[in-house]
Amino acid sequence: MSHFDIAIALAFSALVFILGLSFSRSGNNVKSFFAAGGAVPWWISGLSLFMSFFSVGTFVIWGAIAYNNGLVAVTIQTTMSIAGFIVGFYIAPKWNRTKALTAAEFITQRLGAGIQKFYTLIFLFISIFGSGAFLYPVGKMLEVTAGVPLSTAIIILGSLIILYTAVGGLWAVLVTDVLQFVVLVAAVLIVVPLAFEQVNGISGFIAQSPEGFFSLTNAEYDPWFMFAFGFYNMVFIGGSWAYVQRYTSVASPKDAKKVGFLFGGLYLLAPMIWMLPPMIYRIMQPNLSSSEAEGAYLMISQQVVPDGVMGLILGAMVFATASSVNTTLNIASGVFTNDIYRIFRTKASVKETMRVARFSTLVFGLIATGVALMVQNMGGIVEVVFSLAAITGAALFLPPIWSLFSKAQTGTSVVVTTLVSLLVNGFFKFVSPVLFDFKLERSPEMLVGVLVPLILLSLFELHFRLAKSHNQQYIDYMNNRIDNSTFESQDHNDDQQNLYGRKIIAIGIGMIGLFVLGLGWMADYAQGVLAMVGMAILVLALFVKPKADLAKVEG
Repeated sequence: MSHFDIAIALAFSALVFILGLSFSRSGNNVKSFFAAGGAVPWWISGLSLFMSFFSVGTFVIWGAIAYNNGLVAVTIQTTMSIAGFIVGFYIAPKWNRTKALTAAEFITQRLGAGIQKFYTLIFLFISIFGSGAFLYPVGKMLEVTAGVPLSTAIIILGSLIILYTAVGGLWAVLVTDVLQFVVLVAAVLIVVPLAFEQVNGISGFIAQSPEGFFSLTNAEYDPWFMFAFGFYNMVFIGGSWAYVQRYTSVASPKDAKKVGFLFGGLYLLAPMIWMLPPMIYRIMQPNLSSSEAEGAYLMISQQVVPDGVMGLILGAMVFATASSVNTTLNIASGVFTNDIYRIFRTKASVKETMRVARFSTLVFGLIATGVALMVQNMGGIVEVVFSLAAITGAALFLPPIWSLFSKAQTGTSVVVTTLVSLLVNGFFKFVSPVLFDFKLERSPEMLVGVLVPLILLSLFELHFRLAKSHNQQYIDYMNNRIDNSTFESQDHNDDQQNLYGRKIIAIGIGMIGLFVLGLGWMADYAQGVLAMVGMAILVLALFVKPKADLAKVEG
């Protein structure tokens, strides 16, 4: 990677960082900091959901699977599209109707404060661990492209992510997500055709591919795995507290539904395009080790794009993958501030709660950074992510989702379901291999992870319905719904904040367009492609920028 690439990466990172910090004054209360005023435009929230989920491992995790297994990586990600549409139809509108700031707040109202404390403690532990796992790919990218030692890269980037998330709140997360989406769409339009040129076009790519490279499933990722992973994704997208925030921060259930649909639509179209570069790189460099395959996406990008473009791609990839970290840090801090601290400090001022919100973001970020430094000792990022999903995903998030729809479930039934599921999953992951020399393979591990809580909840539901008993928790919840918001009264103009967010997004998109046009002007080849992409981005900036509405609000 050239010095020019590094300069472009730093310039883009500075742009994103400054725009994120521009929201330091907008996060002046809890609802503003954690829910962006509660009326985020649905398309912004949908793109942010896509980027937060998409960036968990597209370039490292799915890129490595695409390099090793081919089209299987696309099949795996298609399950996410199906899950997104299901969430959009049924789960997202339900969350929005609760009018709760966090999933923890809903659990308190529906299942009781004691149950909320139980889930909060587990969520905070798992989310911080997950953030650390997701911070690892960011450091891996810098190690592959710029030669920065992995541990150094993790510490530096972790510090930057903590800073702008702690200062800017949810709007800082939303804005950076949208800008990353624009850059990465532009990047793939540049990388894919140039990558095909390296293997004599599409026909050459197909002819040189290994046997079974275009199979939809294989022995490790079989149809049962796809079913279980798809179900897990539905639960995770619909119930992860970080993603619930995307449904509760829009204005209405209809907008929440659109958030899910946009996510599903993007994941229906994007995986085939995103996975092509590492698949093509398998033809160019067929003997990478499993660790080296994690960098396949960046290696091929380095090889085919003009000087400077790699810097822009790297900057976007770094912040895109970091999106999963800052999203989780924001919601973890929100849960701690809104659902733990304010329980003990019921009369805390707005200023005090905001200090706690930012300080807790700092603390959780430091812990996540420490976890990221240990990922390599846990079997690598692919093993960590899939095992974390199988053990905790459905066990933690399915019971509260079920309670959105069920009048019968109680605090006791959901806690028993979660505890038993975690114990069973943990037994097969950690105890059984040591005591009985028996370890579940990838597909059975995922199946057990989703089937155990599903069966337990179904049995509880059947029992309660046959007993025909009245659930006083549900009755109290319905009676108190009119008062179910614990937000403090807001004295800011949410419309002005949201229009300001659109203005900042438009400025960022416009700057990206100028970046691409400038790189096209200086490039030795692919000038036409860069010019077309740059102009398209500038047109998009004009489309996004609010005009009369902004003037009206500011006036």
